[in-house]
Amino acid sequence: MSAALRISRRQQRVWFAVMTVLYWTSMYMYVPILSPYLTSRGLSLSMIGIVLGSYGFVQLLVRFPIGLWSDTLGRRKPFIMLGLAAGALSCLLFVIPGGFGWSLSGRITAGICASSWVAFTIMYASLFRPDEAYKAMGQVSAMTVAGQLLGMAFSAPLADSFGWHVPFYIGIGAGIGGLVVALFIREEPAAEGRPPMSIRLLRGVVRQQTLVRAAVLSVLVHAMLFISMFGFTPLKAKELGADGWLLTAIVFAFMIPHAIASLLAGGVLSAKLGEWRLLQIGFGIGAIATALISVSPNLIVLAATQAVNGFMQGLLLPMLLSLAIREAQLNERATAMGFYQAVYSVGMFAGPFVAGWMNDRWSIDSGFWLGGAAGAIATVLTFVWGRKTAEATRRLEH
Repeated sequence: MSAALRISRRQQRVWFAVMTVLYWTSMYMYVPILSPYLTSRGLSLSMIGIVLGSYGFVQLLVRFPIGLWSDTLGRRKPFIMLGLAAGALSCLLFVIPGGFGWSLSGRITAGICASSWVAFTIMYASLFRPDEAYKAMGQVSAMTVAGQLLGMAFSAPLADSFGWHVPFYIGIGAGIGGLVVALFIREEPAAEGRPPMSIRLLRGVVRQQTLVRAAVLSVLVHAMLFISMFGFTPLKAKELGADGWLLTAIVFAFMIPHAIASLLAGGVLSAKLGEWRLLQIGFGIGAIATALISVSPNLIVLAATQAVNGFMQGLLLPMLLSLAIREAQLNERATAMGFYQAVYSVGMFAGPFVAGWMNDRWSIDSGFWLGGAAGAIATVLTFVWGRKTAEATRRLEH
């Protein structure tokens, strides 16, 4: 690779990083205040659950078709720009006066925004050599956490100081800013000879046992995540007296350990403990921490549950992502990624949807027990599948 091309790709990565951080900031700028904001608009807990769950439901329907269409055209950038525009539009819909309908439309549009993430990951990987795929995915994960944290850190203080709508206005600006930055990013031609994503190729991919297991476990971890920190934990914090910077402190208690664990998961810890043992620990302790949210008597205990949960989920997500593409050939990874992301959207939808119904019927604490149950089921599955994987490895060695 020539020096000029290396410099050009380095510049493209910088622009891409800025755009990606703005993309996630647009989507997560209002997440810590979303459930309290919807309560202030008069929505019941079950209605809030529907709004929160619609985000994952749309991704379940849209993510794979976007990946299929993107590979068929051999283009990523148009779908990235669609995602950024949808992120800005979703924030705009939330500030339109009204109740359930506009809020639901805003979260549905946010789901369309999130569905474009497949195109982001594939395009960023194209800025690296094929043997640097894991390096690219690690950097993308760091951008994701940076954007989410940037948005979530200032959401509650801004709403507390200047009104509910200010975080949404900033989210609009972040989405539009990302669109402007996208104009400076050049899309390189798709590699020749790479077979397009197809239903035939999908059939082969879904037969990959490790991918299917990773997808099922990811459904459960995303149910836990979208019931708790990205769902009803901010409302629990408000009940315990958090507002402004105190709510931000709860967000930091989750996100900082989450980021640290993401860096550790694929290195020292997995090498020392093994992938399946690490998944067992992550799900087991995460299940307990999620259930304990329901009995937190004050903000200090709530912050402790978030720190533990954030760390454990930070271990789980990169490990499952790695397992999802473990058996995929290089020309199948986009298909595997699209399938994996579409399937785990079930957890993003079903978790808050069912939790919202339970919260409305039995109080907000009941939903966190549901999240703990999802973690417990996943823990059992990791023991069963971990043992089967070990047995299969021993048979191959003999």
